Amino acid sequence: MKFISSLMLLLLLGAHNSMAQEIIQDEVEEPKKKMDSITANDRMKIDGVAAVVGDFVILDSDIDKEFIQLQARGVSIKDITRCQLFGKLLEDKLYAHHAIQDSIPINELEIRSNIEQQISAFLETKGGTMEELLQFYNKDSEQSLRDEMFELNKNAKLASDMQRKIVNDIEVTPEEVREYFNSIPEDERPTFGTELKVAQIVVIPEILEEEKQRVIDKLKEFKADVIENGASFTTKAVFYSDDIASRKDGGKYVLNKKRPRMVKEFRDVAFSLQEGEISDPFETDFGYHIVYLEKIRGQEYDVRHILLRPKVTEEAKMKAKEKINMVRERIVAGDISFAEAAKEFSDEKETKFDGGQLINPYTQDFSFELTKMDPELYGQIQDLEDNEVSLVLLDQDRINEVKYKLLTVTDRIDEHEANFAKDYLKIKNLALQDKQIEEISKWQEEKIMDTYIKINGEYRDCEFTSNWLKKER
Repeated sequence: MKFISSLMLLLLLGAHNSMAQEIIQDEVEEPKKKMDSITANDRMKIDGVAAVVGDFVILDSDIDKEFIQLQARGVSIKDITRCQLFGKLLEDKLYAHHAIQDSIPINELEIRSNIEQQISAFLETKGGTMEELLQFYNKDSEQSLRDEMFELNKNAKLASDMQRKIVNDIEVTPEEVREYFNSIPEDERPTFGTELKVAQIVVIPEILEEEKQRVIDKLKEFKADVIENGASFTTKAVFYSDDIASRKDGGKYVLNKKRPRMVKEFRDVAFSLQEGEISDPFETDFGYHIVYLEKIRGQEYDVRHILLRPKVTEEAKMKAKEKINMVRERIVAGDISFAEAAKEFSDEKETKFDGGQLINPYTQDFSFELTKMDPELYGQIQDLEDNEVSLVLLDQDRINEVKYKLLTVTDRIDEHEANFAKDYLKIKNLALQDKQIEEISKWQEEKIMDTYIKINGEYRDCEFTSNWLKKER
């Protein structure tokens, strides 16, 4: 299987969305079929070893789990063969094996946090209970589910980090971009869909000083109760912290001085503490915190924190809404342009000085391809004419529980064939991806020859592009 196909499958499955499932067995054994026609529901055999890659074993049931996970996520498996998923697993194990050999670190707390998010998202999406989730994945206990999910997530993270390491330093020069573009036959050049440039003005309700002080005083109370009365910092984090991601673990994070995590203000406070010390309340964009330094392990700091977000009052919401309505009225009346209004009134630092222009996180320019646009954003601008100002929209983000915004479409580029000058950044990304694929293919070819690999039975009949069987070429 070509690497690009495997990469697409890897992205489709998602390292952070992998869950486990036991092998599904039919009641009657089916006659032997050609490998690519066998699906998870066709198989009836004792779970055997399909392959060994380095220190990893791939079982027949591992392939079944991949099929079942795709189905659980609503992905059609009609055109996905068993050999394709087997090829993907071979690649994943090769990456993971060499990630371990290269001592690529894994943050176990981060993996467990991802598992919590996966379970919560699944339960929310399906509207079910933990018992139903265990039944769906054929597990007899929540712990057995979490243990298997941990191994799957850990190995997937190792594989993705290894891939990232392989291509991390690869760059393309302008000349390489030009050569790549010129190498594409004119009748095969990509077509870029309709693109929009979108700008926004954001007004965030102001937090009252009295509310900020209330939160600071509450955090001081927590600190005093722990120090003076021996109360549990962990328990307080579980019950009171507004940090949903960490409160189930008692507000715990592992920080590493060499690998920045959390915002700078948080790191500066945490790294200034002694073991067993609790900080005074301090502010970040997320709210107010106190941090308890539990243990120092070399470069790693085990910390717990409690986050409290000041509440937005109804009065503050009303003032913010009145302000943004006034801004809209002035723009519509022609008293001020949208870009000028963004610079003067918007509370979003990232966009206001560019006249409110949104940056596409994937291409790092101002253009959004219509078919790839975030569905929520698309829903908000789909009926807007160019330069028309939207009605006031209520929104929120991970920092602000309430914010109001205006949107406008500042430019529209119709579907067109790739143009070197106009689409340089997109072409550069394609050239970079092509170079990365070549580098990973080269790495894979070398490592296959240097790694112990054994493929068993009928899986040797799969058609591989990579030389997994180590045949003479």
